[in-house]
Amino acid sequence: MNYRYIGKTGLRVSPICMGTMTFGSQCDEREAFKILDKAYEAGVNFYDTAEVYPIPPSADKVGLTEKIVGMWMKTKPRDSIILATKVAGAANGWFVPPVRHGLTAIDSFHIERAIEGSLKNLGTDYIDLYQMHWPDSIVPIEESMKAFDRLVQSGKVRYIGTSNDTAYGTTKALMTSAHKGYARFESIQNNFSLLNRRFLDELATVARKEQISLLPYSPLAGGVLSGKYNQANISGGRFRDYINSPTQRLRVMADRFMNERTLASTQKYLKIAQEHELHPVTMAIAWSKQFDFVASTIIGATSAEQLDASLAAMDLVLSAEVLHACDKVHSEILYPMG
Repeated sequence: MNYRYIGKTGLRVSPICMGTMTFGSQCDEREAFKILDKAYEAGVNFYDTAEVYPIPPSADKVGLTEKIVGMWMKTKPRDSIILATKVAGAANGWFVPPVRHGLTAIDSFHIERAIEGSLKNLGTDYIDLYQMHWPDSIVPIEESMKAFDRLVQSGKVRYIGTSNDTAYGTTKALMTSAHKGYARFESIQNNFSLLNRRFLDELATVARKEQISLLPYSPLAGGVLSGKYNQANISGGRFRDYINSPTQRLRVMADRFMNERTLASTQKYLKIAQEHELHPVTMAIAWSKQFDFVASTIIGATSAEQLDASLAAMDLVLSAEVLHACDKVHSEILYPMG
């Protein structure tokens, strides 16, 4: 296993991280245990969850994913697992999370409430990596970083990270921590895939210069890169459900991931995979982790069987020929997700 370090931390993680956002919604506890066991047996030591999971978030299921992960962790040595979770982002952000009555903020009160809830749900006394799920545009970053620092000083959290952040927001947080002597963000968890290369525009420079690791999520662009949405006669897939959702946010998300340009790009990537005798899922995940600033790529699953193609990317290094072909697709259809 080619373990990697996150940022400047002592967290030594597998190049694949097991994401859990489907646990409790798209798959039940029994199947979740199968998925987690299979990943663990394959050498995955890094697991990511969040207080608002499963998705799509709902008030009646908030915290359920953490509870499932917590029950599973009781079957394994705690020190063998690098556990990451997240505090819900601010209610003034991209949606109002159904937790703490929709009044969330990245302030001292909510960070303290969130960590206590996550520790209880997960049945552990510490979190290895605690992340801000998305930024707060109102609360000063100084207050946020001070609150996160207290968690590190108390021993409840080993290290902290950010998610869905910008180059400015990440740099501002890092500079604030350096100036105030607070614990700093060691990781950033952003959307990154063959269909969404936006991280390479500016954030890659921040990651390299500041030694902060990217933990890519959605390396399959929500499953689009598997090719399932290119098959008109195949039913299922969350974006097919989202496109007709009464919730505008879900409809917008479906259109961003599953549109004419993303499907056209995917068709080209499917051809590349076929020509090089690669499973398209394996190729997409391998691509996302083949950057010097990436510590571990987060995968997801709704069944244990789905993991085979994803785990095959663990030690796969794509050839220069494959990478060049993928870059050519991007140059032909720039930023298909916008």
